[in-house]
Amino acid sequence: MRLAKTPGWLADLAGAWIFYSVLPLPPWPRPRFERIARFAPWIGALLGGLEALAWGLSQGQLPLLAQVALVLALAIWLSGGLHLDGAMDTADGLAAGDRCLEAMRDSRVGASGVQALVLLLLLRAGALVTLAAAAPWALVWASVWGRIAPLVAMGAFPYLRDNPGQDASPGQGGSAGFHRRHWAGFGQELLPALLLLGLLGPWSAAAGLPWQGWLGLVPAVLVPWGLGRRLGGHSGDTYGACVEWTGSWTLLLMALALVLPVP
Repeated sequence: MRLAKTPGWLADLAGAWIFYSVLPLPPWPRPRFERIARFAPWIGALLGGLEALAWGLSQGQLPLLAQVALVLALAIWLSGGLHLDGAMDTADGLAAGDRCLEAMRDSRVGASGVQALVLLLLLRAGALVTLAAAAPWALVWASVWGRIAPLVAMGAFPYLRDNPGQDASPGQGGSAGFHRRHWAGFGQELLPALLLLGLLGPWSAAAGLPWQGWLGLVPAVLVPWGLGRRLGGHSGDTYGACVEWTGSWTLLLMALALVLPVP
């Protein structure tokens, strides 16, 4: 049986599904790896939803710390550790000074990368313990904002690799230069994310969190902007760092918003 031709946007969505998660994809639609980053927030919403489901199913069935560990492990597995690896490589690169790109390309993990991993997990664990019953909503918001952050990086800063022409597809050289080459401008690339945020806002308000989820906008802008200014641009590794640090700070900000009195 001959499969129908896949529309361009759906092919990119299928590509995003494969690239950003370990979830299986049916034979149709056929994936394409061009403008997949615009659909990363939608994949993030799905992955965050699965994390929220795991939190809800384990609520009251496991001790709180075991519940947190389960959700953190699930989040890493669902993404294949893609972004966490980038966050660790970025930390090593920042510590290497002038040898930044060389350090990020090195497959070995240095002390700075390990410290970044520990800090990220501690921030997330502390935030989830504090969020408690609000954790499912926060997990979805954090996953979405985390994947909006690289869009800011792609649109506002150049790509750092020395020879971006070699990166014709996401599988070559472990690079993400194809994101920047297929960039169609902030308007088109952010449109799917804006539509998603338009759905999340009312859903979160109905759950009694009318504004807390929007706090993720702050790290979604500041994290990619700070890294871009520090390094003079972004790479695939720093895109991953943007995802992880933005998601972690979103969880923490939402947790603080729930426990601190609002004037």
